[in-house]
Amino acid sequence: MSSQEQSVLSATLPEDHVRRALLEAVIYVAEQPLTPAQISEGLGFPLSTVTDDLDRLIKDYKDASHGIEVRVVAGGYKMFTKAEHHEAVRNFVKTLRPKFKLSLPALETLSVIAYKQPATIPEIQAVRGVNVTGVIHTLLNRKLISTAGRKKVMGRPMMYKTTKEFLVQFGLSDLSELPNLKELEELSRNALSEGGTENTESPASEVTTSDHQG
Repeated sequence: MSSQEQSVLSATLPEDHVRRALLEAVIYVAEQPLTPAQISEGLGFPLSTVTDDLDRLIKDYKDASHGIEVRVVAGGYKMFTKAEHHEAVRNFVKTLRPKFKLSLPALETLSVIAYKQPATIPEIQAVRGVNVTGVIHTLLNRKLISTAGRKKVMGRPMMYKTTKEFLVQFGLSDLSELPNLKELEELSRNALSEGGTENTESPASEVTTSDHQG
């Protein structure tokens, strides 16, 4: 791009503070993390400009006067409550909606899938020692896992993997950031709130090895 073309482009773009305000607005309203390419296409700004403005926006939100921050998760940008405010926010949210959390059995099953994916129900049950069919249904309904085809072994059991929603809920950029089970449990309390548990398990020895059909 020539210097003249760059000058024309700069003249047609909103001022810096206006662009960052627009980025802030679209990130706020989006349910899923937004990639720079999505923002560039949606707002009509050059990708390089969007990238620079995102870096500035992240720095701006690091100021202690802000209760939220902009973070990179699952390949995109999303707003989160700052860690130092989690306790106050959790207590406030409890006053607004029914108590709820991901049960420990579900969390442990999710952890096995995250580390062994793609994994089948028999493989998960071999690790956990209990029937996880009910928990698998729960995780599917919450969109934390999805089917990943059938394993090419006898019976062709369904395989399961974590989803982009899993990364979003636990604030992870990608699977390389997976925490250990104790850390994952703490993240679950932060991301999925606190409250009553659910028990959808029975000992694996009490059920057959037939798989969930997805």
